[in-house]
Amino acid sequence: MALVSKVVRTEYERRCQTDWDEKTDDPINLLLGRNDGLYHHHFAVGDYDRSVLDRPPDRREMAILDELHRMETAQVGLILDALTPLPPRARVMDGGSGRGGTSFMIRQRLGAEVVGINFCRHHIEFAERLASERGWDDLVSFRFANMADTGLPDNCFDAIVTNETTMYVDLDETFSEFARLLRPGGRYVCVTWCGNDIAGADRSDIDAIDAHYVCHIHDRSHYFAMLAAHGLVPSLVHDYTREAIPYWELRSQATHATGVEPYYLRAHRANRLNYLVIRAEARKDR
Repeated sequence: MALVSKVVRTEYERRCQTDWDEKTDDPINLLLGRNDGLYHHHFAVGDYDRSVLDRPPDRREMAILDELHRMETAQVGLILDALTPLPPRARVMDGGSGRGGTSFMIRQRLGAEVVGINFCRHHIEFAERLASERGWDDLVSFRFANMADTGLPDNCFDAIVTNETTMYVDLDETFSEFARLLRPGGRYVCVTWCGNDIAGADRSDIDAIDAHYVCHIHDRSHYFAMLAAHGLVPSLVHDYTREAIPYWELRSQATHATGVEPYYLRAHRANRLNYLVIRAEARKDR
């Protein structure tokens, strides 16, 4: 059954929404998607092409941004691989869908119907325009809603993905909502950066990232405790922490770097901040 939900419910959510609402011309996102119409709000793993750093000064910055975009687009492959296979005519929710990059790639590569959930109105308008340009109005839609309290019917999705967005929500209530929305046996794929509980008490870089992005980075153990609490059983876990470092090394070289890069580099290199891909299945007996 459908539920009634309020999109912005807490003071933290209000601060978070305001932060995203004010980022209407963020070049580190908009410039990267200028060539192929895929606009991402996540980072990446894997190595980069060192030759971009040797380009002439008047071409170097665009070459770096293009390489960052290639890496961010390739990162969505982690989600696509973890989602496969999907049932025919599958319906997928993208929690925290931004300007639609992950949603569009799920539709293009896997043929699923995708519903993006977001509480930033200008992101939704931007993504809806792109969906219309692709002729996908009925196949990829975007809903102004809170992914922890969507108001959508029970058991209405075959899969849910979150691409570096769970640091903006309470995991207990969000995973409870995902378990409600997923059909029995449905799949949840989470890509996230999270604190490493066993790496010691120094959270200075993590705290700096939280302040920069108005987020609250959860510890690794908290993810698995909350998945278990809501009947979401992990079937794949991959740690890409070391592979996440080159992205930040390259981004540090960009004129459009935002100042957060040193915190990620230190935290990843010290293994205090992990980069995980988690796939979980909704219990069939719940």
